[in-house]
Amino acid sequence: MNVAFVELYYFSQRFQNLQIPYHIKLSMSKDLVTREANYSQWYNDIVTKADLAENSAVRGCMVIKPYGYAIWEKMQQALDKMFKETGHVNAYFPLFVPKSLFEAEEKNAEGFAKECAIVTHYRLKNDPDKPGKLMVDPHAKLEEELIVRPTSEAIIWSTYKGWIQSYRDLPLLINQWANVVRWEMRTRLFLRTAEFLWQEGHTAHSSEKEAIEETERMLEVYADFAENFMAIPVLKGVKTENERFAGAVNTYCIEALMQDGKALQAGTSHFLGQNFAHAFDVKFANKEGKLEHVWGTSWGVSTRLMGALIMSHSDDKGLVLPPKLAPFQVVIVPIYRTDEEQSLVSSKSLEIKKELEKVGVSVKFDNRDTHKPGFKFAEHEFKGVPLRIAIGPRDVENGTVEVARRDTLEKSTLLTSDLSVKIVHLLEQIQQNLYDKALDFRTNNTHKADTWEEFQRLLDDKGGFISAHWDGTPETEEKIKELTKAAIRCIPLNNNKEQGKCIFSGNPSNERVIFARAY
Repeated sequence: MNVAFVELYYFSQRFQNLQIPYHIKLSMSKDLVTREANYSQWYNDIVTKADLAENSAVRGCMVIKPYGYAIWEKMQQALDKMFKETGHVNAYFPLFVPKSLFEAEEKNAEGFAKECAIVTHYRLKNDPDKPGKLMVDPHAKLEEELIVRPTSEAIIWSTYKGWIQSYRDLPLLINQWANVVRWEMRTRLFLRTAEFLWQEGHTAHSSEKEAIEETERMLEVYADFAENFMAIPVLKGVKTENERFAGAVNTYCIEALMQDGKALQAGTSHFLGQNFAHAFDVKFANKEGKLEHVWGTSWGVSTRLMGALIMSHSDDKGLVLPPKLAPFQVVIVPIYRTDEEQSLVSSKSLEIKKELEKVGVSVKFDNRDTHKPGFKFAEHEFKGVPLRIAIGPRDVENGTVEVARRDTLEKSTLLTSDLSVKIVHLLEQIQQNLYDKALDFRTNNTHKADTWEEFQRLLDDKGGFISAHWDGTPETEEKIKELTKAAIRCIPLNNNKEQGKCIFSGNPSNERVIFARAY
């Protein structure tokens, strides 16, 4: 593996008078393996070297570092606004779920049983046989074991029983931002961890029609966010019975395609029917005074979206971020040699920063005197900052700056007189370019297969989404997954009906579904 030593010259005419060839060791991209060589390692390197997250002292859990958390906060802010615009409010429910409540909805309990962490005791005491060590106090055993929530349907629906009496209490549109624990054995930062952050919406309705409309509405919210904020095109569809959320009547999903040809489930919205209302006896008096069980939904996205963001846009130079989710959209790097030049350049930089912030652009002025400009260039490029502005004494004199795009690596010289307008336009271009690039990738990596042999060949040689006929049986679905590790990602919404034969069984089929290997 080559160590990246880069001799960085400011060949631009306006910097020639500074005479500063920077011989720097690029600490950010040093030893970054390429996507083609080892996609998994490439992903892990970006997560850690871009200061997004790291493994913690707790096996399978992660520490989300400030830069990574700043991206998650941008996601939260955008989604929270979208939720509230559709009438939802935030609340918070306990981390612990009594085992008896968790067991109430059998399918949900069975679906998550293998991933549960369980609290059995509430106190430690000094170990008499090992001085300085602690042991579980055997006399402090809980009367009832507590499940650390893998999802919150049980605790929330048991609470709703006390909140809902009449049709006047409905619809109940609640969301919570929380952490959950699913005891995964094989973990990867952001994509699959024992503890992760997410939001989970839980709503109650007076009719089946209203609940289904809510389920579909929230799927559209997720698709809107993925495409217009994350710049990731998604397929909207429904899951098969085998892939459905435990306890749901139907699961809607959005599916994204990563650059290695694997799919990633980017969000789910579940129509729960009356399953949880029956399990927890949640009833309401309708307008005629008759008692009925309410209808429910739940929906959620998690820090897994961070993984999707990284894998959809990043390259061999590091992280690439869409402007709408970047912690800061523009970084200004001053170039100077003397204290006098520093004062001149810094003053102009702060003036530019103020002007950009007036039009809603988030800006970082990197005035650290502990690092050379070349190091800063490499660092911000690796961390995916959408636009970089470099400014030196000659720029101040000429009324210009050098602007570099992270998505295309193109550089241009712009006048400072109308810089704010041009920067806003460039950020819009970058956002759209990232989406268009991802959409082209998905289009070029979506294939049709009409035979089992063709299906296997496409999976192994090209990957991506494969549109193929399936006979509709869980047995065939399981067999295909067992033999190829490819699952049915979704049955697309508004799917075209088409008569054909199942690629595996040869039995009749009236529509194609989307297969892929997935995270």
